[in-house]
Amino acid sequence: MNKFNSKTMTLCNKDTVPYLEYNSLKEIKFINHAFSTRLGGVSGGIFASMNLAFNRGDNPDNVTENYRRLCSSAGFDFDSLVASAQDHHTFVRKAGSKDFGVGITKPRDMESVDALTTNEKGVTLVTYYADCTPLFFVDTKRKAIALAHAGWRGTVGRIGQKVIEKMTAEFGTNPKDLVCAIGPAISKCCYEVDKACADEFYNLRDLDNSKFIFPKENNKFMIDLLETNRQILVKAGVNPEKITLSDLCTRCSSDLLWSHRATNGQRGTMCAMMCIKE
Repeated sequence: MNKFNSKTMTLCNKDTVPYLEYNSLKEIKFINHAFSTRLGGVSGGIFASMNLAFNRGDNPDNVTENYRRLCSSAGFDFDSLVASAQDHHTFVRKAGSKDFGVGITKPRDMESVDALTTNEKGVTLVTYYADCTPLFFVDTKRKAIALAHAGWRGTVGRIGQKVIEKMTAEFGTNPKDLVCAIGPAISKCCYEVDKACADEFYNLRDLDNSKFIFPKENNKFMIDLLETNRQILVKAGVNPEKITLSDLCTRCSSDLLWSHRATNGQRGTMCAMMCIKE
């Protein structure tokens, strides 16, 4: 593994079962959070070694053991996990203890869940990534949390805004009380798209697209997913000073993190986890 270098995140337990923490979120004492790496698991072949997806062809016993190892390393209760069912849309699910095991030890009971939120103690939210953008939300006043998966479709669908609207409706969240983190994801250095995709970002007309769309030759464009999501959160009322952007690109750091593009789709999957612990 190349030398880890980040100003926004810390690599924990790097010699056993590594995971990442946001320095800004670590300061919030009532939550626990983690972002997995591709290291420290038991999976083999193209999934070596920390794959957390049951739907990519890996041995499910290996995936389950990977969850157990990550939970032990990062301080989560394996039996408290509640997973998303991502399909690049923008549905936000409120999760509770009644949902323990869904998507992990129990079958998924919904077909389209790209974001999860809760205000219950001890419920661990789980969402998945391999270049797409993780969004972390912590309401420091109401003690509520959320995780969202923002691929390009979810980003232009403003899933970040929809999470905030859900938290406001369910918990009385004021966006000004939110602390948010964005990434790790494929960054503007590596995320090239065609004109049809870029046009979806141009359609976000209330945002400053000069900061997240960068035209190239041959009708190609570089897109900054993190900046796009940051602007969407700010537009939804989040204090810009309370948003942290990861400085890790999944493709550039593909020795540590799973990247769909770096592996041409021959890969495992990472997850974000977060729970209210007190």
